[in-house]
Amino acid sequence: MHYSLGVDIGTSSTKGVLVGADGTIAASATRAHDVDRPHTGWVEMDARIWWDEFVSITAELMATVRQTQGSDVEITAVGVSGMGPCVLLADADDEPVRPAILYGVDTRSGAQIARMTDELGIDEITRIGGSTLTSQAGGAKIAWISDEEPDAWADARRFFMPASWLARKLTGAYVLDHQSASQTSPLYDIENETWYDPWWQRYAATIEQPRLTWAGEIAGEVTDAASESTGIPAGTPVITGTIDAWTEAVSVGAHEVGDLMLMYGTTMFLVATGEQTLRTPSMWTTAGAFPGTRNLAGGLSTSGALTAWLKNLTGSDYQELLAEAEISGPGARGLLILPYFAGERTPIQDPDARGVIAGLTLEHGRGDLYRAALEATALGVRHNVETMRAAGADITRIVAVGGGTQGQLWLQVISDVTGLVQEVPETTIGASYGAAFLAACAIASDGAAPVITDWNPITKTITPNAELRAFYDALFDRYVRLYEGTKDVLHELASDRRGISHE
Repeated sequence: MHYSLGVDIGTSSTKGVLVGADGTIAASATRAHDVDRPHTGWVEMDARIWWDEFVSITAELMATVRQTQGSDVEITAVGVSGMGPCVLLADADDEPVRPAILYGVDTRSGAQIARMTDELGIDEITRIGGSTLTSQAGGAKIAWISDEEPDAWADARRFFMPASWLARKLTGAYVLDHQSASQTSPLYDIENETWYDPWWQRYAATIEQPRLTWAGEIAGEVTDAASESTGIPAGTPVITGTIDAWTEAVSVGAHEVGDLMLMYGTTMFLVATGEQTLRTPSMWTTAGAFPGTRNLAGGLSTSGALTAWLKNLTGSDYQELLAEAEISGPGARGLLILPYFAGERTPIQDPDARGVIAGLTLEHGRGDLYRAALEATALGVRHNVETMRAAGADITRIVAVGGGTQGQLWLQVISDVTGLVQEVPETTIGASYGAAFLAACAIASDGAAPVITDWNPITKTITPNAELRAFYDALFDRYVRLYEGTKDVLHELASDRRGISHE
């Protein structure tokens, strides 16, 4: 039997699927892993784990299909994706010079962001790259390594993200997709879709520029060495791949002009697709996954991470918490949470923001806290959507994806708070499925490429409760005012945590 393989390197796990020509998932596998947080504001990971997990997942998937279907497995194409924008620097032999620095949840590059903004000018940075520099900016993380770890920097010769690292290990190709490159601010020219040489030479001169291509294009073919490690036949095509949120959008068909994808995961990610380059300091302007598209994107630093924290803190399981949150009801009996437990990305772009639980009394229980946490992520989503629309995004369709879509309550809370109808597809396994789809498309003959709506039709629609609109309008106003009223204290607490004294 012929299958396309999709593997995604996520923040908390690596997931893989083998998918048949009709979109049916023949086997899936997951490897849980942890990120490292060696200092406050640092989030990083040993990139060698990515390849090890790819190899073990591929072996498990093939063994599962052989066992359950009693047939040989022929992988015809490989799709890869991963969290991002991450910064992995490697030496001339492709050995990592230090752990990979993760995306915007890692906030260590504040000094580099300030310096680069001062040196280049905020207007020029926005004109060239589309976005201001924030903790999401890959170029600032590269500059941090140059400034703070000279020994690692001296050895660094190549730059990877998880998808491009897998492509390199599989094919030997040194590539990066345009979408990922556009988040390596300020090193990418978004209008000309190329590296911006003046600034690359200024901040990354000793790093070889990866060849730029599009996510669904073939990066190369599996080498003999990679075949021996993985069992994938030598010569099998491998796509370039891209960042997981964009591959998830592909997996549910939410990558057309006017679409907004909501990715329910450890963090919450939003991607709005259009044809124009929209610029706003509150969001991320990026190239799209496909030629001719642009994205306005945003992300909450905590989402599933917040609910997992509460689960672990209370020693409960999710079913108990969801049942109690349902009983708690809208407004969580007077609780309001700011979900900034790991700082916040968009739209406030504040790495020193911190979590707040307001309204607590002795009568509140864990179900109230859990309900307030779900509403907090929903309020964060609404904040992002309203900012996107104010910047000119024409959002006409919302598609939900990710593990969090398995729970009806969370979906309903987000629709109620935002006032948005959400479409939920049949398969919400996420980026690995989208990577497999892109791989299948890459090898299809003209006119024979699969269609994602055939692979993965919409099976559920979540409609907001109109009776709750006024209530959540008022709660959203309080949410915004709570941050404005507490941020000075939160910033002082964050600074104290770093050992910085105040005058």
